[in-house]
Amino acid sequence: MSIQKELEDLIKDEVLIEIEDYIDELFEIIAAKKEDDNIKEELKQMQEMKKDFEDMLVDLVHGDIYDEECKEIIQEINDMRKEDDEDEE
Repeated sequence: MSIQKELEDLIKDEVLIEIEDYIDELFEIIAAKKEDDNIKEELKQMQEMKKDFEDMLVDLVHGDIYDEECKEIIQEINDMRKEDDEDEE
């Protein structure tokens, strides 16, 4: 499997799903009228992050992201997810 395909699968099968789930949770908080400005700002940031990853998928399909950059992005995603896991503990 190419590194581009690995990154594409990681984004499609894991990252975007996790972001969408979190966005849904934020919308539930807002719908329950329990939100504050921080929740709304977090929602905005997550929606922007989702768009960034969707744009990255387009770049991958067009071959605009090369091996080294893919490796760096995968590492950044893994680091980000590791930090999230540590924050939950």
